[in-house]
Amino acid sequence: MSQPQTAARTAGRVAAGDRPSAVAEHGGGGDGGGGERAAERGRGGAMVAVLAFSGIVVAVMQTLLVPIIAELPRLLSTSPANATWVMTSTLLAGAVATPIMGRLGDLFGKRRMLLTSLALMVAGSLVAALSSELVPVVAGRALQGFAMGAIPLGISIMRDELPPQRLGSAMGLMSSSIGIGGALGLPGAALVAQHADWHALFYTSAGLGVLSMLLTVLVVPESGSRPGGRFDILGALGLTAGLISLLLPVTKGDQWGWGSPRTLGFFAGAAVIFVLWALMELRVDSPLVDLRTTARRQVLLTNLASVMIGVAFYAMSVVLPQVMELPTGTGYGLGTSLVVAGLAMAPMGVAMMLVSPLSARLSAARGPKTSLMLGLVIIATGYGAGIFLMGALWQILITVTVIGIGIGFAYSALPALIIAAVPVTETGAANGLNALARSVGTSVSSAVVGMVLARMTTSFGGTELPTMNGFRATFLIATAASLGGLAMTFFLPARKRAAAASAQQPAAGRPDADQPAAGRSETVAVRPHSGVAGRVLSGDRPIEGAAVTLIDAQGRQVAHTVGDAGGRYTLDVPETGRFLLVGSATGHRPEAAPLTVGAGPIELDLVLTCAAGLHGTVRDAAAGTPLPDATVVVTDAGGEVVASAASGDGGGFELPELPPGGYTLAARAARHRPSAVPVTVPADTGTRHDLALEPAGAVTGTVRGNDGRTLDDIRVSLMDRTGNVIAVSYTGRDGAYAFKDVAGAEYTLVASGYAPVTAPVTLTGHGLDSVDLKLSHQRS
Repeated sequence: MSQPQTAARTAGRVAAGDRPSAVAEHGGGGDGGGGERAAERGRGGAMVAVLAFSGIVVAVMQTLLVPIIAELPRLLSTSPANATWVMTSTLLAGAVATPIMGRLGDLFGKRRMLLTSLALMVAGSLVAALSSELVPVVAGRALQGFAMGAIPLGISIMRDELPPQRLGSAMGLMSSSIGIGGALGLPGAALVAQHADWHALFYTSAGLGVLSMLLTVLVVPESGSRPGGRFDILGALGLTAGLISLLLPVTKGDQWGWGSPRTLGFFAGAAVIFVLWALMELRVDSPLVDLRTTARRQVLLTNLASVMIGVAFYAMSVVLPQVMELPTGTGYGLGTSLVVAGLAMAPMGVAMMLVSPLSARLSAARGPKTSLMLGLVIIATGYGAGIFLMGALWQILITVTVIGIGIGFAYSALPALIIAAVPVTETGAANGLNALARSVGTSVSSAVVGMVLARMTTSFGGTELPTMNGFRATFLIATAASLGGLAMTFFLPARKRAAAASAQQPAAGRPDADQPAAGRSETVAVRPHSGVAGRVLSGDRPIEGAAVTLIDAQGRQVAHTVGDAGGRYTLDVPETGRFLLVGSATGHRPEAAPLTVGAGPIELDLVLTCAAGLHGTVRDAAAGTPLPDATVVVTDAGGEVVASAASGDGGGFELPELPPGGYTLAARAARHRPSAVPVTVPADTGTRHDLALEPAGAVTGTVRGNDGRTLDDIRVSLMDRTGNVIAVSYTGRDGAYAFKDVAGAEYTLVASGYAPVTAPVTLTGHGLDSVDLKLSHQRS
């Protein structure tokens, strides 16, 4: 009797929003242990780990050549000036690819573009590995640079797939992966460079890329959240031209001369290109970069702070390895090997990894602005102390760890700030732009640090080496960049939820400029002025045409206006005193805010809540019991997801911010069949709609022989009407098999191992359907 061969394939029809992974495979006759929630958490954890691994792989790719930068002219038989193109090509390609791949991910699938990015990295690694000439290696490094889009794409996938309570720590880990991979990959690259041919570095990168692609295919789902529109090809070309014109003179300025016609010409060309590109993007229906969203205070200041973080991050990566590797005869070098210097940088990556979940908790409790400010304070402290702590290896370890902690806090907060300020359909492009901001900061830092160290040198053995004062000046620049980022972060809006705002009302007369007026009853802080201005918002979205009225203490109208397309309003107040500011708009509840007008300007945003909305309860259709942790999604007529929520412990859900109109309301829950219904949201009131989900089908049974003896290790296949095998189970020692969470109804069971036996089965979805099978020896 031959042994059955293991095989499984997932197929069949599933409802919108359902996934094949909901069809479980079980061996044996038991329940299979662990609950559905634990399995779902496990799948989410595996996805986060795989996405973070892809970010680490990209970071390792970036640092691969750091140990052999000085040897590149000899290895490639070229001049030092030409050899720098090996690093510059990766920087330029990464800067161009990051926002473009993010937008492509929004439009055509984030996992698809993540795999494309990794595939280009693998191809580039192989091109560079198979050559020892300059041009192929530069081309391969340029292809590798396209992998830089993997990190913002991973963050966007997490936003689409993870519940809110897990999103913060996951995004923090993904955002920090570039630093973690760089810190952990440097000693590995140094070890390979010391004991193997330098081409092995590129083969290592290719192998890691293939592994990352395989894990992504197996674990990471494709996101279903996609906007309408087309890819802005002209916008992509314009952005590419502008970035190259900007970053090329930044990286080459020290060689070309900062005042040379070539350098100044590129900078002037970049300015012209970006102006023309911005004018074009403002007129495109589906732009590559939504400049209106990018200009929002939270997005703009976060990106500017990211530039400062990029400047600060790079300084440590350049200075400390040089201090450790310079000979002790200089009086300040530590004379360590490449591997030891790389290992000394590893605590930065470990610190970032450990700090990411702490940053997420702090962001959840105090807001990501707090996490970013704390991170920048720690970075500035680390660099400030590092100016005096470079005289011994243990001092460098302390400096590296402190700065790593600060960068971990800062990097973890950045995606949370961006995601909170942009629509779900723009997360890929927005995170790509934020990653680009960090890359620009790194490029600027590279130019500034290179210029400082090139001008502050000393002669040692006939060779010009940077002085300790040069290293300290670089750390001073990084400290200033951190403090500059901190100053920008201070002006980020720190809006709180309505509940928190009502529980923590500011005292009268105290400034509270960051908190919009949304149903507050306290007096708004004033600065003397003769006018009031601000925006009328729904969440973070401006409301066009909102009416804003100022009423005095006697109930008389003092001023009235209508907001523009950006929600902006301005009121001229002819007199000082106490007033009531009222905002109203169609489909929204009016809001009022008391304020006192003095002799100076007042900036005040009004946040209106939608009068329309959806709420209800998700229940089990058979038992009538509420279903907690069900995912509820609302899509518009074009199929775009406009709102989502998770049901609470009592099965209740609430989607308050829905404009009036027709939608599709869908829900899914573990061990239940998904359901979708059309709903209409009126303009003036909320709508209740309960959902009842049918339990998923299940079947179990026992396989026996002619003599009644149970048979183990028998393959039992579940086939749909078209003959596709959708699940496979193998019997245990008791001859039992089981299939759970099957979304369809009519199937055929096939047991093989002896002569095959089939049996039709209809799954009711109520309890277990039992079907026993009997096998006999095949006749010759």
